[in-house]
Amino acid sequence: MAQPASPTTQSPLRDDDPPLDPDAISRNYRLHRARRAAKAKRHREKRWAGVRFWLVLALVVIVAGVLATRTLGEIERVFGL
Repeated sequence: MAQPASPTTQSPLRDDDPPLDPDAISRNYRLHRARRAAKAKRHREKRWAGVRFWLVLALVVIVAGVLATRTLGEIERVFGL
């Protein structure tokens, strides 16, 4: 059966442990801030991509409509319909 650890083995730092990195906390904060910023940027880019899609689609439909009406007008003029 497992024995509870003795108080001497639970000490947070011993002399033979490697030293703690003093910049680890700030580096971790920067990492998480960068992740949040990247996630927000992806969200913004995705939203604008949808807006661009609908604008281009509307433009293509308008141009197709103008071309169709002009073509029909020319056909009526040429053939006298």
